Amino acid sequence: MPDAQPEAIAIVGGGIVGICAAAFLAEAGLPVTLLDRTGICEETSSGNAGALAFSDVLPLAHKGMMRNLPRWLMDPLGPLSIPPAYLPRLLPWLWRFWRAGAPSRYEASLTAQASLMRLAQDEWMSLLDRSGMREKMLREDGSLELYESEAEFRASLPGWAVREKVGIAFRHVEGGDLAALQPGLSLRFVRGTFVPGWKTVADPKLLGKAIWAFAAAKGARFEPAVVERITAGPALHLADGRTVHVGSVVLAAGAWSHRLAAGLGDRIPLETERGYNTTLPATAFDVRRQLVFSGHGFVVTPLDTGLRIGGAVELAGLRRPPNFARSTAMLEKAQTFLPGLDPQGGRAWMGFRPSLPDSLPVVGRAGRAPRVLYAFGHGHLGLTQAAATGRLIRDLVLDQAPAIDLLPFSPDRF
Repeated sequence: MPDAQPEAIAIVGGGIVGICAAAFLAEAGLPVTLLDRTGICEETSSGNAGALAFSDVLPLAHKGMMRNLPRWLMDPLGPLSIPPAYLPRLLPWLWRFWRAGAPSRYEASLTAQASLMRLAQDEWMSLLDRSGMREKMLREDGSLELYESEAEFRASLPGWAVREKVGIAFRHVEGGDLAALQPGLSLRFVRGTFVPGWKTVADPKLLGKAIWAFAAAKGARFEPAVVERITAGPALHLADGRTVHVGSVVLAAGAWSHRLAAGLGDRIPLETERGYNTTLPATAFDVRRQLVFSGHGFVVTPLDTGLRIGGAVELAGLRRPPNFARSTAMLEKAQTFLPGLDPQGGRAWMGFRPSLPDSLPVVGRAGRAPRVLYAFGHGHLGLTQAAATGRLIRDLVLDQAPAIDLLPFSPDRF
């Protein structure tokens, strides 16, 4: 990348959000260079559960989450874990998370999330069509959320009532209907909720690379680089000693984004929501659609490249080594839930999901550098919301009215 490109747009981060931003900007005829230290869709975006979870509108700080929090934290391998040594550092984030559950803040986050999800669905379907990837990459088999007791099912109903208000279709199932949606399921599951509009992708890494190929065909370029600082101007200060001046910067570096934003004077309370999974061979079990074990905090997704078992949340930052016992625990539970599941040949993985206390991403301009645009903090919804974020970034770069109200996603809302 030349040291001065006054009209160029630099995207920092080669995950799915940065890739989608590149696609939208390149389609608009703008000169785009994407920089990443490892490559295109090689880190967190490569190993997620593959869901386009447009119905997942509930902020994490909802009543069900808060009610289960103490019980979950007692289990170091449960749905939510915080290493004791990391807790003091995490306390300010947890305070903000607790406040985000207050009724007025929760309702505001829910409204904003629903608007972003509607845009995300429209933009993903359009982008998949334009790139020729819809038939190859999209799976429209729905999802099945599962409950082990009537009490667990009843506890889920308020959340479904909220989804119904924002227009999400679903139906509760039991007995033969439940068995038909997923043959071979353990009899411990007495109820389920089927969401027909839930979508998954053939493989998240393959999808990311395919969308990048579309962006590259429109003129987007990739450069391997480590960005150490971003300064107003804007300018990128690279690890190899170069300083590159560009017209605009899009910061989409996932869980590392807040470090670069801090150098611009924006203190974003981003925490690392570490997720784990194991990918088995596709022959491990005949899973018909994504299965959601919400009481245990994980999902099982049939991908073209294997059967992925993972999820859960570990709030533990960027530096602690992975605790793959969490992957093993989910795999062992899956063997109980899906009798006959073959656990052999699995690949364990851990990724860093960038999470903000109110479950909304940051999409907007840096406070002191208006030509630096933020596009990060999507938590476990980065794949789902990437196309919407790409569209919004294009709107901002072109000084057009954004497709939705961006005030709830403002960097200065904290």
